[in-house]
Amino acid sequence: MEIKTIGVAGTLESSDIQIMISKGTDGIQIDLDSEVIKAYGDQIKQAITNTLQKYGITDAKVKATDKGALDCVIVARTLAAAQRATETSDKPELEVLQ
Repeated sequence: MEIKTIGVAGTLESSDIQIMISKGTDGIQIDLDSEVIKAYGDQIKQAITNTLQKYGITDAKVKATDKGALDCVIVARTLAAAQRATETSDKPELEVLQ
C-alpha cells in the first residue's frame, strides 16, 4: 500500500502513544522514544511492524512517542496513522486488528 501523506494518530498523554508515519524507501524504520524502551522497546517495535505489514505497508518511516501504551493501543494508533497516511480512512480494514 502506498503512503501518500504524513499520517499521525495518538496523543502524548499518559498510557497513549503518538505514531507518525511518512514515506520510506528502505523497509520499515522506527524511531521510538519511550521511558520503557529498555524493557519493552522490542515489543513496541514488533507491534508497530506487524500492524504495518498486515496493512500492506512495506516501506515507511515511523516516529513513535510512547507514554506507556498497552499493545492494543499501539496497534490501534498504528492502524489509524497508516489509514491517514494512505488516505484510506474512509475504508477501514479492521481485520488488521486481529
